[in-house]
Amino acid sequence: MSSAEAKAAAVPESVLRKRKRGDQWAADKKEKALADRKKALESRKAIFARAEQYAQEYDAQEKELVQLKREARLKGGFYVSPEAKLLFVIRIRGINAMHPKTRKILQLLRLRQIFNGVFLKVNKATINMLRRVEPYVAYGYPNLKSVRELIYKRGYGKLNKQRIPLSYNNVIEEGLGNHNIICIEDLVHEIMTVGPHFKEANNFLWPFKLKAPLGGLKKRNHYVEGGDAGNRENYINELLKRMN
Repeated sequence: MSSAEAKAAAVPESVLRKRKRGDQWAADKKEKALADRKKALESRKAIFARAEQYAQEYDAQEKELVQLKREARLKGGFYVSPEAKLLFVIRIRGINAMHPKTRKILQLLRLRQIFNGVFLKVNKATINMLRRVEPYVAYGYPNLKSVRELIYKRGYGKLNKQRIPLSYNNVIEEGLGNHNIICIEDLVHEIMTVGPHFKEANNFLWPFKLKAPLGGLKKRNHYVEGGDAGNRENYINELLKRMN
């Protein structure tokens, strides 16, 4: 037997198996990295395409609204906007002298802390609940700019009961991929349009933690009496600008 053959024969079988296993793991890792890179590129293309589609959709809606207002003005009337489908609710008062039923409703709305905010779908049940807790909340109809700024700037998702910042689209895809919501623009669109998966998207979003508004709040009076509580309709956007 030559010295080379003797050296080869001296390598234990367990070491050879370990080397083979290591080579296989390295090959699998490289293959997975290539597959992940390819998937990321395809996902990025799809996300850009969706974002462009949503931008065109919002632009078309804006142009249609302007056109309808002009037509109404030419006919000597005025255009009445369709009833809003989305609400944003902000808790503006603490727990002092609060009725237990009121506290329970605020918990159901996920408004457990002062200056917490949540999106809600407009329906009879929601309106009845808000009327009961009206002295403790400010609410209204957010526009696209407000929805986008809230989700981009203060948005957190719920994954495995953990509060995760929406820094990457992967977080959204992991939480809502089953509902064809894979990026932040999908999430904005689903919330803004109150889409078919609004409930899942809204539950995925952690309640927004807003800052105290510049200039303070007049919490004791209703908005129509010069205060801040209750339904502010479209003027909620002005309050959100001060609190975001």
